[in-house]
Amino acid sequence: MKAVVFDMDGLMFDTEAVFVKAWDWVGEKIGIGKAGFMVMETLGMNMELTKQKWRERFGDRCSEEEVTKLTFEYIDGFYAENKVPVKKGLHNLLEYLKKAGYRMAVASSSPMKDIERNLCDAGVRDYFSAIVSGDMVENSKPAPDIYLKACEQLSQKPEECYALEDSPSGLKAAMAAGCKTVNVPDLWQPDDETRACVAAVCGDLDEVIDFIKINN
Repeated sequence: MKAVVFDMDGLMFDTEAVFVKAWDWVGEKIGIGKAGFMVMETLGMNMELTKQKWRERFGDRCSEEEVTKLTFEYIDGFYAENKVPVKKGLHNLLEYLKKAGYRMAVASSSPMKDIERNLCDAGVRDYFSAIVSGDMVENSKPAPDIYLKACEQLSQKPEECYALEDSPSGLKAAMAAGCKTVNVPDLWQPDDETRACVAAVCGDLDEVIDFIKINN
């Protein structure tokens, strides 16, 4: 194994919890009630698929433009006053991988500006040789496109790369690409079928270090 590809939201940063609060706030502002539960229905998806899920759920009860505007208003306000919440073990794992000679990439469905902001805010941007955002590929997770592109940018075969994911759509994308996939659960917890398919389920990013040490 020569490289590690990281998801971002819910894997490196506790940003999905921020979106729960944002969509609860947005839902109440536009009169549909708290909508933070939509985070669970859109885990790992890019903006277009997320909008589609909102249309399927709420139809004409809300304006897509207003939801987007208010979401960015809440998120921008949050990050104007707070640093990105870093998941346990992230800095330890990145430093271990760097010293061990692994190349690293980010494969996130989020827009590039959000990825760059979060990585820079946490002081970890320089660890990554490649970043692939959701708007750089034709098909969103669970399609394998984003992981195939990340491996290509690292000049590695997918089977030479670990993929770290927290969401079901992300896990499907990484496994479909051929990466050795590790689940680090966040809001969503894996079922027995998922556990049987992935290389490992780790409680946090510190446990990923132990897994890699044992398996290399």
